[in-house]
Amino acid sequence: MKRLGLLTTILLLLAACTPATTPPAATPPPAPPTAATPVAPAPESDLIRPEPDLIRADLPRLLAPDVDQTEIERLVQAHNQFAFDLYQAIRAESDKNLIYSPYSIWQAFAMVYAGARGQTEVEMAAVLRFLPQELHHLAFNALDQRLAALAAGDSNDEESDRFELTIANAVWGQIGLPFRQAYLEILAQQYGAGLRASDFAQQPEAAREEINGWIAEQTAERIQDILPPGVITPNTRLVLANAIYFNAAWRFPFNEAATQDGPFTLLDGRQVTVPLMRESGMRVLYTEGPDYQAVTLPYAGDGVQMMIILPATGQFAAVEAALSADFLDGLRRQTELRDVTLTMPRFEFDSDLDLRQLLTSLGMVESFGGAADFSGIVEGGGLFISDALHRGTITVDEEGTEAAAVTVIILAESMLETAEVTLDRPFIFTIMEQQTGTLLFVGRVLNPAASD
Repeated sequence: MKRLGLLTTILLLLAACTPATTPPAATPPPAPPTAATPVAPAPESDLIRPEPDLIRADLPRLLAPDVDQTEIERLVQAHNQFAFDLYQAIRAESDKNLIYSPYSIWQAFAMVYAGARGQTEVEMAAVLRFLPQELHHLAFNALDQRLAALAAGDSNDEESDRFELTIANAVWGQIGLPFRQAYLEILAQQYGAGLRASDFAQQPEAAREEINGWIAEQTAERIQDILPPGVITPNTRLVLANAIYFNAAWRFPFNEAATQDGPFTLLDGRQVTVPLMRESGMRVLYTEGPDYQAVTLPYAGDGVQMMIILPATGQFAAVEAALSADFLDGLRRQTELRDVTLTMPRFEFDSDLDLRQLLTSLGMVESFGGAADFSGIVEGGGLFISDALHRGTITVDEEGTEAAAVTVIILAESMLETAEVTLDRPFIFTIMEQQTGTLLFVGRVLNPAASD
């Protein structure tokens, strides 16, 4: 399944991020901020210490963000280019099937970006291709509202009309930590998220189980236990999660009776036998080039589509290396309606990504160390990203597609390294004046039981 599944699955959710008809004009990726956002000392009124309940700014989500369509198109282009930046980093490290949601990753990190300052902010904007703070959250909210409207369209209980798309955010914060009011306002207005108070310091395992439970619920139980024991520690201070769930019927479903076992040729020339679905006369968008064929399959409602790219024999690596937002835009502009006979395998698999490793390799270093500056989240900063995890899952069959993904970002408080010293053998000691280091006494202990 690798040749088809690898490219199919990455493009599944990208298609949801842009209109299904006329694609936006390609624009260059946004330049990262040239200077760090200045941070003024927060007045006491700007700080909120959460109690054991849902804490959120007393503001509703902005349902009609004031942002130009051109800025949304700019955001989508940046998002899609990041999606392929990440794809290229993953393929350099993995030779397995792949499914992930760049949209989920972007949204989770956007909530962290809202509190980034200094060089941390600059690096995040450069690697993730985020727009400047004053525009990014508004434009992202507008895009999210577009997807929400798509999902809220006419629903039908008939299997052939099945379409479900849900995107949810949640944030958990340490009880007693002074979160900035301005940060909570961004979470509430732009991401529809409140802050759930948790006691990581005293009950890290209970917090882990609560977060895993929320994720399972938001993904229709497709993703469970993404947080393993021990990943939430007493030093954890903030956890942000984004979950996306997609379940839709094909507009042109495959006839299950036509599915037969057949050969699928792997990159190394070996063949495996898999169930191959087949449908004739599908009137869908199609294009081809010297090195590939591309076909676009619409889902019920025509708001979301899957674009499949099939490299020519021996050209998989070349086509894969060429993947970019501009490449995808070019394919979309070239497609035209054809009557297509399509044969494709059923498939189902999961993928796990260590985003800390991947994003560090792309140049986002400071966020994951003690020098991180997330002072826009809490007074005085002191937080860094200790873990960033992502899991995707997908099932494709004759009726349609079910896919889910979740991104979890864990921020911990910077702590001093620990050490253990046991004076169970002879040792030397000094007593000195602290400021100048003047030695007042020097000695050694060879036998603490002796009196001389």
